[in-house]
Amino acid sequence: MSTTLKGMTWSHPRGYDPMVACSRIWRERTGVTVEWDKRSLQDFETYPVEELARAYDLIVIDHPHVGQITKEKCLAPLDVAGRETERLALSQASVGRSYPSYTWQGRQWAFPIDAATQVQAWRPDLGDRADSWSEMMDLARQGKVALPMRPPHSLMCFYTLSANLGHACRSDGVRQLIDIDAGVEAFELLRELTDLIDPACFSMDPIAVLEVMSEPQSKVVSAPLIYGYVSYAMPGFRPSIVKFGDIPAAGESGPVGSALGGTGIAVSAFSGAVDAAIDFAYFLASGEVQRGPYAAGGGQPGHAAAWDDDAVNAATSDFYRATRRTLEEAWVRPRHDGYMAFQQAGSDRINEGLLRKDAARKVVDDLNRLFSQSFAAV
Repeated sequence: MSTTLKGMTWSHPRGYDPMVACSRIWRERTGVTVEWDKRSLQDFETYPVEELARAYDLIVIDHPHVGQITKEKCLAPLDVAGRETERLALSQASVGRSYPSYTWQGRQWAFPIDAATQVQAWRPDLGDRADSWSEMMDLARQGKVALPMRPPHSLMCFYTLSANLGHACRSDGVRQLIDIDAGVEAFELLRELTDLIDPACFSMDPIAVLEVMSEPQSKVVSAPLIYGYVSYAMPGFRPSIVKFGDIPAAGESGPVGSALGGTGIAVSAFSGAVDAAIDFAYFLASGEVQRGPYAAGGGQPGHAAAWDDDAVNAATSDFYRATRRTLEEAWVRPRHDGYMAFQQAGSDRINEGLLRKDAARKVVDDLNRLFSQSFAAV
């Protein structure tokens, strides 16, 4: 009897199209069918993984879920016996900390299939990439900057600025998110920028900003902190090309500290075909597939073989080489059970503070309090 697996990914060509393309090849090789459903980006960031695991064999996840996943026992670990050589190869081919971001309590809960972090997007026909924060602010004062501030992206911007200034938020189990003075500095920098952008940005995620930027009549030259979307760097995807590169440095150490994103492929512990699902996960994350059909299918690979590939870069306006330094120096978010609720609450508090003109110290105090409370389940 042939095996059919059900998978859940997110609703964007970058998230869906390569899954369908690679599943077609897998069916031809093995006879195993993988059927994919998709959910919105907002759902992808907030929907309970356990509910998905009860409905699907394969799930695309974000690394901050791993603490919750471990507590709920809803995913099958991928570090199965006999495949150590394959896992070592995947680990060595990690772009930045993508692979270890899915390692938790000594087990591997997902393999990176999509590597991303906050980078800078810009319209090359309208201007040059800003190398420094001050250069970018000059553009902002001219009304030429947009920033995705819909939760959780406001918190991601705060994370990136904090780390880039040399005071990364804590993600090591310490219950204070950030030192007060360091948090105030990052928040005020973010406030200075958001005071200059269209208030509509507070309801926009990266896709919405990139859709605006790629319109021929757009006046937006730069989105300085935005998760990279390779699709928009591909000729013909939208009317105008958007290029991507390193974030503009606010601190003294270059494009460091960006808040790591991306996705990983995970297997449900409730699946009736766990072994078959794990086999597909290894296939999908492999260098051969990531560099070949996954990238050609419109994906944004999580394997260094693709990021280093000349043809993959040529097809994407040099997306991978141009953002590689920022990715390699990216910061991994907290992953403890309870973190995901903080990610929403912290984002909401930042936006509330910016829109109401709250004192920075009060906002940072509240972030630290909310973060400490997120450990209550631990």
